[in-house]
Amino acid sequence: MEWARRDRVPRRSAGTPAGGPGVTGVTLTESSRVRAVPIVGAPDLSIVVPVYDEAESLEELHGRLTEVLNKLDLRSEIIFVDDGSRDSSFDVLERLYLQDSRVEVVGLRRNFGKTAALLAGFQEARGSVIVTMDSDLQDDPKELSRFLEETNEYDLVSGWKRRRRDPLTKTLPSRLFNLVVRLSTGIPLHDFNCGYKAYRREVLEDLKLYGELHRFIPVMAYWKGYRIGELEVEHHARKYGSSKFGASRLFKGLLDFIKVLFLTRYMQRPLQLFGLLGALSLSLGAAGFLYLFVLKLLGHAVFQSHGPLLVFSGILVVSGLQLFTMGLLGEMQRHYAFRPTDEFSVKERLSRADGPPPD
Repeated sequence: MEWARRDRVPRRSAGTPAGGPGVTGVTLTESSRVRAVPIVGAPDLSIVVPVYDEAESLEELHGRLTEVLNKLDLRSEIIFVDDGSRDSSFDVLERLYLQDSRVEVVGLRRNFGKTAALLAGFQEARGSVIVTMDSDLQDDPKELSRFLEETNEYDLVSGWKRRRRDPLTKTLPSRLFNLVVRLSTGIPLHDFNCGYKAYRREVLEDLKLYGELHRFIPVMAYWKGYRIGELEVEHHARKYGSSKFGASRLFKGLLDFIKVLFLTRYMQRPLQLFGLLGALSLSLGAAGFLYLFVLKLLGHAVFQSHGPLLVFSGILVVSGLQLFTMGLLGEMQRHYAFRPTDEFSVKERLSRADGPPPD
């Protein structure tokens, strides 16, 4: 499956800085993108795994990942991001870090949310291909080789959990959400919110992530001109713990979707959106005033009998547009003033870039 936009951002080889040799026409701002890491001997593959209260599943997940990675002829790293877990997740991750030289660990001070956890992992990732997956054992590491094959053709490959092993309370809202996003954006993905994805590094370098925008990465990448593909993946039932999904996520997702539509479609031409809202608001207000004016000509006591309509028409003309645009203008300012370090605070960092672990 393929839906490519015409102006494709050129790819670069692993280890080449963004904007360096082999890349033309790409401008990156270091403070707002995933950093480019021109390190000799950098891994080919980075796996980013956000973790929140999944202590029971981590060792088994690491074992499955290790089994798969040992069969791949690639230099790889596994980056676990503990998003303020309340259980012993970080202790387990620390043991895995000491056991496996491929493991990197980032521990956030509190639960910042999945987008911030992913962003923290992306900041640490050095691979030319970056794969994200959940830590609850529902994503199968055996799919990694298939994702890597697809990245030879696509810039971003999104998983599709066609046969989900989740309760109806989780699958039904997800299907509704995916349907709305698919119809609104015209991007024929079936599972925008699937955590199992593979990215070529330049995709993440070119996007700004904050709030809860992780579920809309395919939308933002598509509007940036990247090639998007989809891969049907096997989905397993949750083995340990319980889902962190809540009803509030659906509402937050709707608000973020409105924000993404604005940022992708109207960021460069906001007058088209504001002009439409302004015309609608002014037209309704003007219609109200015209109606009252006709009544006045016919001898009616407008102020005594139609006072509420008069006030309402004035509100439409004067302040209606302002109430809508205040939030959108705030999003524009947020977008341009974005800094990755504002999205999370690192409590601890285990990395061999700082030297070997203590004996």
